[in-house]
Amino acid sequence: GYRALDVRLPEQFSIIGKLRARYPVATLCHVFGVHRSSYKYWKNRPEKPDGRRAVLRSQVLELHGISHGSAGARSIATMATQRGYQMGRWLAGRLMKELGLVSCQQPTHRYKRGGHEHVAIPNHLERQFAVTEPNQVWCGDVTYIWTGKRWAYLAVVL
Repeated sequence: GYRALDVRLPEQFSIIGKLRARYPVATLCHVFGVHRSSYKYWKNRPEKPDGRRAVLRSQVLELHGISHGSAGARSIATMATQRGYQMGRWLAGRLMKELGLVSCQQPTHRYKRGGHEHVAIPNHLERQFAVTEPNQVWCGDVTYIWTGKRWAYLAVVL
């Protein structure tokens, strides 16, 4: 439709911002033919891209990569500060959230302990490994080895 005030949207929002002290925002938006949510989105937008924040974001991304994804906000803030970039843990956490980074601690590998004797298979050897003649003692073990594509099982009899 036709408007008496033929200016672009940012100028309209600027005028609404100046007049909102005297008139309700809903009325001004209706008069200018814009949605109130569009005005609120424009009002809450960041003014300019922050160059310092972009540098800090790149540092957070680099430090997270160096730690193989294990560093959290505190560690990243400490490492960035040691490199000369002033950063607190809360800022590091917000930057990590913006970048979609999450700290992930790799669990340590837990080996099974063979500390107890099986009831059905008694230990006849009792750690007496010194034998006097061949074929006196036989023992065996089974393990598995990752070949790169699948697991291979290895059984050894001595």
